[in-house]
Amino acid sequence: MAQNYKITLEYDGSNYSGWQIQKNTAQTIQQKLEEALTTLNKSRVRVTGAGRTDAGVHAAGQTANFFLDVNIPVTKIPIALNTVLPGDIICREAKLVAQDFHSRYDARGKKYRYRILNSNFNSVFVRNFVYRVSQKLDLKQMQKAANLLEGQHDFAAFCAAGSSVESTVRTIYSFDVIQTAEEIWFDVIGNGFLYNMVRILVGTLLEIGIGKKTISNVKQALIECDRKLAGATAPAQGLTLLEVLYD
Repeated sequence: MAQNYKITLEYDGSNYSGWQIQKNTAQTIQQKLEEALTTLNKSRVRVTGAGRTDAGVHAAGQTANFFLDVNIPVTKIPIALNTVLPGDIICREAKLVAQDFHSRYDARGKKYRYRILNSNFNSVFVRNFVYRVSQKLDLKQMQKAANLLEGQHDFAAFCAAGSSVESTVRTIYSFDVIQTAEEIWFDVIGNGFLYNMVRILVGTLLEIGIGKKTISNVKQALIECDRKLAGATAPAQGLTLLEVLYD
């Protein structure tokens, strides 16, 4: 009987059109992973991801599961996969899981980090993983707004057009604005996120940070559920999926 495997992946999303397989391009993470697994399995392998990261978004802890017919020791799967995957996609870990395990439906939450390089000039070494903002940012006001967004809310104002979800209600467990030596991080943990939600949340906080919006604007956006009241969508390259949470 085919075994169900769960893997943890990291990838640089710069050169990919997102996670999900698409008809008009082979440059997706799921496509590359399925091709690699099919090579190992000698027959087609379907992969289920925990989340569909968008074009240009990265992952340090994406999870996925799949079934293999061949008997490969679980400790050897990352090594075998990494020999056939592109260099910007890495399998960090593999585990045998129950037959009914589903990486998406069994997930209890996700943790994302959005990185801001608050500088007058970019960095060659991190430019693909940060969004550079030259203006001075008010961290205290941004954190106050982030605190307001914690809890269960209707986040319709923070969802990009084109989403077909039944409900736009989500819960944010924590939303922290962190100052490091050279960067500002927006770390957010929630039970689920709408299309472009994290990037719109960050874009809104950045507008508060430069004084373009106020905390009352955030309150109004939550109440009226109007996308026009929230901030711009922050660029994809600053966002990384850090971890998928399970029981």
